[in-house]
Amino acid sequence: MSPDIISALFSNVWSVFLIVLFFGGSIFVHELGHFLAARRRGLHVTRFSIGFGPKIFGWTGKDGVEYRLSWLPLGGYVALPQLADMREIEGAPDADSSELPPVSYASKVIVFAAGAAFNVLFAFALACILWIAGTSVAKEEQSTRIGIAREKIELSTGKPYVPGPAYAAGLRAKDTIIAVDGKSVSSFSDIAQLVALGSGRDAQGHPQVAITYERDGKQAVALVRPELIDPDQVRDIGIEPVVKATVAAVTAGSVAEAGGIKAGDIVTHLDGHPVEYTSFISDSIREGTGRQIELKLLRDTQEITLKLQPRKVIDPETKAETYRLGLQLRSAYTFKTVHIAPWTQMQQHLLYTWRGLMSLINPHTDVGISKLTGPVGIVRIFHSAAEAGIATVLSFTILININLALLNLLPIPVLDGGHILFATIGRLRGRALPQNFIMSAQSLFLVLIFSMILYVSFFDVRRWSRDARAAAAASTPPPAAAPATTPAPGK
Repeated sequence: MSPDIISALFSNVWSVFLIVLFFGGSIFVHELGHFLAARRRGLHVTRFSIGFGPKIFGWTGKDGVEYRLSWLPLGGYVALPQLADMREIEGAPDADSSELPPVSYASKVIVFAAGAAFNVLFAFALACILWIAGTSVAKEEQSTRIGIAREKIELSTGKPYVPGPAYAAGLRAKDTIIAVDGKSVSSFSDIAQLVALGSGRDAQGHPQVAITYERDGKQAVALVRPELIDPDQVRDIGIEPVVKATVAAVTAGSVAEAGGIKAGDIVTHLDGHPVEYTSFISDSIREGTGRQIELKLLRDTQEITLKLQPRKVIDPETKAETYRLGLQLRSAYTFKTVHIAPWTQMQQHLLYTWRGLMSLINPHTDVGISKLTGPVGIVRIFHSAAEAGIATVLSFTILININLALLNLLPIPVLDGGHILFATIGRLRGRALPQNFIMSAQSLFLVLIFSMILYVSFFDVRRWSRDARAAAAASTPPPAAAPATTPAPGK
């Protein structure tokens, strides 16, 4: 068995282990909260299940509780016949609730809210670990300074280019973005998130976002009209952060090869101007109509200065004359370890989750149910996070637990918040709601929730398949190098 196959197999086994440990663990922690709170309040517990449906295996403990692992890994439950009849999910109850003592309103609220509380505690514990160990972040992403506002952007692969929204609105490289729709930003991730989840529209109903930026010490506001890009139709304004332009490859027989440029070199300056995005060089060469240029490179710790004469070639796509050096560049990020306080991490994840929920119910956004992430998508993200490192897994697990806590407290039948709502209505009216009404409401919303999970999973699978095809295409070996007179596409 080849080393590559062994490495891939180990990677997949490790990913599965982390998914079971942290995703399964998050569900376990939620149900453990219900279980311990119910025991503490003296309630009768008949079953503790991770997953729904028929059991895979299980056992009955000395305390009389059946502990089981079930086939549908979409959550879990603690069977509490005194609180709710959940036979649609849990099966027929093992005890007659009419023979059990009544439960106080306070006990109902405490038990139903305990699952979310334990998720928050679990998230806080993981955040403390990240605080101590530190997490790696890209320095370039922690800035809001624009590296490039693209004149044109591609809506989707193979589709025509359209004017770059930010560029058309007057934003330029070196501008610093301060706020998006009045909300302050501290990183490019903040900017992308607020743009994607925005609800602003102009008088004609087109998407619109207000970008507050600073240029030469003066603040201004640009009204930008985002475009919907990629198959998922996400709002984008065509800006990128300041990054290092690193040489990924040098075309054989090209000007760059003759000049001594090597893969791994960092291009820092062109004709004295700092290079802060990868297409800066190709843009400058095209505008320079073939004049000689001066490049400054950083190789390890050594600074190198080269004078090069771009070569005129025929672009294989446009068939037009252009100038090339024969470079292929990639964005290079500089990573640093940061120690973010656990309460700050919790606040960031809570804000992200809340913004997502609000954008989902706001009719003016371009966010729909199809853009949600279901169990399939969560597993995929965990797999990617496992490849990135344990710190990324922990960070995503914190987000998952914040999501579980917030979503479960929504006043929707079947969820914990729905049970609290029914208990509160019963408390206010002086008697419990009719059991038939509760069961009917739970059955209806159970069907709706599972239908939504199936719907979201369809798009998760489609995204996964699409990205897998793109990754396979990217890993396909390139064709043989073109002759020296017509260098392969590059910079």
